[in-house]
Amino acid sequence: MARGTVLIADDDTAIRTVLNQALARAGYAPRATGNAATLWRWVSQGEGDVVITDVVMPDENAFDMIPRIKKLRPDLPIIVMSAQNTLMTALTAAEKGALEYLPKPFDLNEVVAVVSRALAEPSRKRPTPTSDRDTEELPLIGRSPPMQEIYRVLARLTQSDLTVMINGESGTGKELVARVLHDYGKRRQGPFVAINMAAIPRELIESELFGHEKGAFTGAQTRTPGRFEQAEGGTLFLDEIGDMPLEAQTRLLRVLQQGEYTTVGGRTPIKTNVRIIAATHRDLKNQIQQGLFREDLFYRLNVVPLRLPPLRERLEDVGDLIRHFLRQAGREGLGQKSIETAAIDRLKGHAWPGNVRELENVVRRLVALYPQDTLTAQIVEQELAGSAPPIQTGSDGESGEFSEAVERYLTRYFSSFGGELPPAGLYDRVIRDVEKPLISAALASTRGNQIKAAELLGLNRNTLRARIRDLNIRVLRTVEG
Repeated sequence: MARGTVLIADDDTAIRTVLNQALARAGYAPRATGNAATLWRWVSQGEGDVVITDVVMPDENAFDMIPRIKKLRPDLPIIVMSAQNTLMTALTAAEKGALEYLPKPFDLNEVVAVVSRALAEPSRKRPTPTSDRDTEELPLIGRSPPMQEIYRVLARLTQSDLTVMINGESGTGKELVARVLHDYGKRRQGPFVAINMAAIPRELIESELFGHEKGAFTGAQTRTPGRFEQAEGGTLFLDEIGDMPLEAQTRLLRVLQQGEYTTVGGRTPIKTNVRIIAATHRDLKNQIQQGLFREDLFYRLNVVPLRLPPLRERLEDVGDLIRHFLRQAGREGLGQKSIETAAIDRLKGHAWPGNVRELENVVRRLVALYPQDTLTAQIVEQELAGSAPPIQTGSDGESGEFSEAVERYLTRYFSSFGGELPPAGLYDRVIRDVEKPLISAALASTRGNQIKAAELLGLNRNTLRARIRDLNIRVLRTVEG
């Protein structure tokens, strides 16, 4: 006796054939069609225990049909397949009510396993989206297998309030993933608040997280809300959680256990309703062994572990990422550029120790510093040739990459004199000719973050703002923090 009837809808004959064979061998009774109309007829007649459907079919998009199926038969599990392997496909499949999303090409053993799980588990009803989303620009880019797995996990997690621990090297996009979990989740109407533990003095972390009362310590002249209060009803992203001091870890553990906290200097417990997402580039299990991180806090935060792959494990995504960053630079006024296939191939051969962030910075430098409309392999080689991996002067490596960009810029400046001595008044000329592009390059390197740009340049932030105004520098995007 068959283990269940599986309805298959895909306009590709080869896919229907292999799914038929694999499911029949596994003991299921498959029925296949090449159009949505037949699938709808079968479903409306009460046939089938599981549905496997492609997204794009000749007569109807599956995302338009799934809500009708769920309304008619809410407990019928639906598995979505698609060759449009983007984050939005996975998120839309989840929001429409699909049990699972499988990118093409898929593994037949995985399909059989998903069907088995669909029949064994109760159907999970997913909420439909309550607001329109901008689907033109996705926060995560890539069609590689590692990214497909990330998309599938994110599609499941956006429908829950589970605590997530994101682990990945610097520059892999940990905050972007946290933003996806918030922006496409149940708490998207609430605030998203991020705090970087490595960027805050140890003695101020508890005040930053929980707030403080007036007079709680020297300089506390007014009551100040903490990040938990600011994130109420939304999401609190604890970046670089591995850098949190032990005393603050103890207070955070109490919040996770009891759902309440007290401000620094306060006595009245405050209830909190936030989703916690943590991230780190460190090996927290190793830190536990060294006594630097609480084991009980680790297990409270590590409810759902999510590892982000470094760029060297997803080099097939480099081309898509480059084109995305070029479009982004064009919209921000840095210039419209195209890139040769050979140039993309050369960039795929780079080690990328700074991961996606390093790639983005390289693309932005290429756009800003080279006047050519098309970025060639020679231009890319000129940018990368003879350069050591970026000097990691901070947790994100931006300072080292910026320093290299400035050094190359000044080298090209001095070489423009053709071996002759520069004219008199060199200092004033360098300042006059270099200051504006130097500040522009710093802003480009930090994506418009004037605080970080001031740190890179060694300037007071107010001085930098004054120079931006005096030199009439266009700030593409300002991020304060």
